[in-house]
Amino acid sequence: MFELGTYVACIAEGSAEQAIIDILLDHHLLIFEREHMIDEKVLRCRSGETFESRYLRKGFDGPITVFRILDSRRENFKLSKVYRDKVDVINVITAPEIEMLIILNEDKYTQFKGSSMKPSEFCKSSLHYHNVKSYDFVKTYFSDPAVLIAAIKRYTEVSRIQSGESTLMDLLRT
Repeated sequence: MFELGTYVACIAEGSAEQAIIDILLDHHLLIFEREHMIDEKVLRCRSGETFESRYLRKGFDGPITVFRILDSRRENFKLSKVYRDKVDVINVITAPEIEMLIILNEDKYTQFKGSSMKPSEFCKSSLHYHNVKSYDFVKTYFSDPAVLIAAIKRYTEVSRIQSGESTLMDLLRT
């Protein structure tokens, strides 16, 4: 479990990730609520420098926990020395891609594993979902939060989660 700071920032890599977090927030399924978040919304900025200049220079009076929802384990997020001790950055990994949640929900994991496609390509060619990366598609597809939770749990069961790595499952209320 995480020790949350006074403020929370949730940074999503893409539109699909943003939709997933918005659904979970809207249904109070995360370990934090929208009103605890900086600007009360999911943020979209990939670099630490951009995040720092847009949000951290506003003068917060307590520690900040930043959750980065992304599929890459190698993407850097560097903050200046001024903020390193005030900001706890937690990477929430959705590797290989967030579209795995759709594949698992469709019960096509075995078929996907037999293909040589990326999850988003598989969703487009085999499942005929052509806009799987769009916010609106994901928000509609997972409009029932119970379906989303079940897909997240299934994802946790089949994934190779590295030691010390955080996943969407770790952000869910228990």
